[in-house]
Amino acid sequence: MRRVVTTVTLLGLLVATSAAFAITEHLKLIKSPVFGTQVSTILSPVCNCSTRVARIRIRLRHPDRVTVTIVDSAGHEVATLASGVPVPARRPAHFVWGGNTADGAVAPDGVYHPWVHLAHARRTFRFANNITLDTKAPKVLSATVARPLLFAAPGRTVAIRYAFSEPAHAVVYLGDRRIIFGRRTRPHDKVKWSGGALPAGRYVLSVGAEDVAGNVTPASERKDVTVVVRYVQLTPERLLVRSGRRFKVHVKTSARRYTWRLGHRRGNGRRQVLRLSAPSTPGTYRLVVAVNGHATTAVVQVRK
Repeated sequence: MRRVVTTVTLLGLLVATSAAFAITEHLKLIKSPVFGTQVSTILSPVCNCSTRVARIRIRLRHPDRVTVTIVDSAGHEVATLASGVPVPARRPAHFVWGGNTADGAVAPDGVYHPWVHLAHARRTFRFANNITLDTKAPKVLSATVARPLLFAAPGRTVAIRYAFSEPAHAVVYLGDRRIIFGRRTRPHDKVKWSGGALPAGRYVLSVGAEDVAGNVTPASERKDVTVVVRYVQLTPERLLVRSGRRFKVHVKTSARRYTWRLGHRRGNGRRQVLRLSAPSTPGTYRLVVAVNGHATTAVVQVRK
């Protein structure tokens, strides 16, 4: 008798297990009423950029009335984006959150989630998609140039090293003009500047940052670095030579060749030391050495 009871019990368990498995598999085959969901991952309502709002897109398999709310990480309702809005089947429905609470104030920085309630289906979908609200601009902790003298030429650059308070794009300004936007978002890295075909001179560059939410370091909080741009340098810059005598000038440049002019004579050079003969007539002459249209001058004083 006991064997019969045991057998019946085992059979009952097998049947119940099979039924549960079948129900589970059937539920897997039932498609969700909401599909094609897309949710913005980052939001900064204080930036004048594309991330100033969070966008939520859904599609329904059947027409329904939709209520969309935003909740914080604790599940507390923060804002209602739509209430009982009719949404047709299979057409994308778009909802926008500007980062405000129900009373119109900007919500605190943090992580939020969209919830979608379907009136006819009597179901609420609590999406796990994170919407990170970030209104704080990244801080520039440091910005330095190891070698601030740039002999500009194709392929020549100076490295500007920086440290930020958070991962962000490096943004470098010359005056009010943005000249570099870093491609990587790292808290510590470097960007390179080639001089941008600017005339020779001393330039003050301002280093700021822009995070993934679009928050930009204020101008007053940027760090300045100084770079001296040169194309060619002559040493010495003043020479005293006798008429007709040979003299030499050191030419420093990143270019492969340069042109020179002294009085009525001119020519091309490639070496770092330029050797010339002084004019036979005493007087003051200018030795002009040029690289790609950028020139520098040395004064040659010729005496008897």
